Amino acid sequence: MSALISIGKILNFHGIKGEVKLGYTKGKENQLENLSTVYAQKNNENIELNITSIKFHKGFAIVKFKEINSINEVMELKGSILYTGKDIVTNELQEDEYLTSDLKGMDVYDTEGNKLGIVTGVSENGATDLLSVKIRDNSTHLVPFVKELVPSVNIEKNKIIVKNIDGLIPKLN
Repeated sequence: MSALISIGKILNFHGIKGEVKLGYTKGKENQLENLSTVYAQKNNENIELNITSIKFHKGFAIVKFKEINSINEVMELKGSILYTGKDIVTNELQEDEYLTSDLKGMDVYDTEGNKLGIVTGVSENGATDLLSVKIRDNSTHLVPFVKELVPSVNIEKNKIIVKNIDGLIPKLN
């Protein structure tokens, strides 16, 4: 199996038969529905959990695992991050979708080919994702991760092209 990547967090129990309330990234319902096995970390050990059912309710996923059949068993895993293979998640990505972990560390260039900085993180503001770009003077600038401002991402070449409009990222001499 490839490296593991987080896909959600067990927040609490739901009902009395061992269903869990799972927090996940909104818009990834199809990805979750296509999973059959995930891993939870408990005592520094990955525990395999087999999904028997999943439904979505009020912004959360309600998941039943074959291995969990009571509230007490859920409570033992409450707060656990769930993981799946990175290759599984990568195969489910749509065009122009990227894993946050793949974007961190990428070089950022303007449309003229000038290196502006490096992506140090990705955050969300409710409307869109934001790239945190650290430039040579060690200041960080947020770039909305939208096609109009970020026309090109090349994971293989470790290169992101940004349309550097006035005030977005200062050009340093």
